[in-house]
Amino acid sequence: MTSPQNPPYGTPDAPLLTVRGEAELEVDPEIARIGITVTARGRDRRTTLDDLTRRNTTVLDLIKSYGDEVENLSTGAVSIAPELDHRGRGERVRTYHGTIHLTAELSDFTTLGELTTRLADLDLTRIDGPSWQLRPTSPVHRRARQQAVREAVQRANEYAEALGTTVAALLELADTGTPGGRPRAAFDRRAVRFSMAAAEADTETPEPLDLEPQRIQVRAEISAQFTMNPPSL
Repeated sequence: MTSPQNPPYGTPDAPLLTVRGEAELEVDPEIARIGITVTARGRDRRTTLDDLTRRNTTVLDLIKSYGDEVENLSTGAVSIAPELDHRGRGERVRTYHGTIHLTAELSDFTTLGELTTRLADLDLTRIDGPSWQLRPTSPVHRRARQQAVREAVQRANEYAEALGTTVAALLELADTGTPGGRPRAAFDRRAVRFSMAAAEADTETPEPLDLEPQRIQVRAEISAQFTMNPPSL
C-alpha cells in the first residue's frame, strides 16, 4: 500500500524515477528431453495391436533398464486407426495403423547418446530430439531475477547521482518478463531424428551418438519505480 508520504506519482518534493532492470545468463542445460514414437501397421486390427503392445513393452523395458539415469518417463497419445481403401466402394479397410508416443527426460548426457542410438535401432521406432532445458526449480532462474533487480537499483542510483541527489524509497517492483513471474528462457534446440526398421538390423549394439548439449539463454526483466530526494537544479 502506498503511504501519503510516497504517492504513486511524482511531485516536486518526491520526484518519480522509473527504471528497467535486465539480466541475461548463458548456462549449460540440466536435462534433455527426447520423444519416442512406436509404430505398428498391419491388415488385421488385433495383430496390429499385439505388435504395437510388444514394441511398446520393448521400448519401456529398454528405457527403464537405465534406472535413475532417466528422471522422467511418460506416455502421451495412443492411437490405432483403420485406413480405408479409397480405390473401391464402401468402407473397405486396407490396413490398421497404431502409434504410441513416449517422452523421456535424462540428466546424464552420456547416457542420452547411448539410449538414443539403441532406441533408434529398434523396429519401427522414431526418435525426436533432444531438446535441452533447465528444470523449473533451477537456481538459474533465481540468479537471473536477482541480477535484474540489482541492475534496476544501480540504474536508479546512477540517474539520481546525475541529478545531484539520492534515491529515497521504492514504490513498485514488477516482473515484466513472462506471465507468472518467471524469466523468459529461449531454448536453442537441435533436433536429431531417426526412423529405423530392424529388418536388416545388426545384432551388435550400435555406436553411441556423441550429442553436444546446447547452452541456454535465460532472461529476466523487471521495472521499478522509486522516489528521489528533491534535486537542486
